[in-house]
Amino acid sequence: TVNRSPHVDKKSREQFEMRTHKRLLDILSPTQETVDALMKLDLPAGVDVEIKAFGKK
Repeated sequence: TVNRSPHVDKKSREQFEMRTHKRLLDILSPTQETVDALMKLDLPAGVDVEIKAFGKK
């Protein structure tokens, strides 16, 4: 909760909330094209993609 104005009006306030959404995609046999396409995604501000690569055992 923050004041709407920097002045005296304490009764005038605004409330904000932050939400976090997560998704997990398991790509079992990614090609180099798939990895490149994921790295080049054009995403809006505040959206982040994390890519973790694991080698086969």
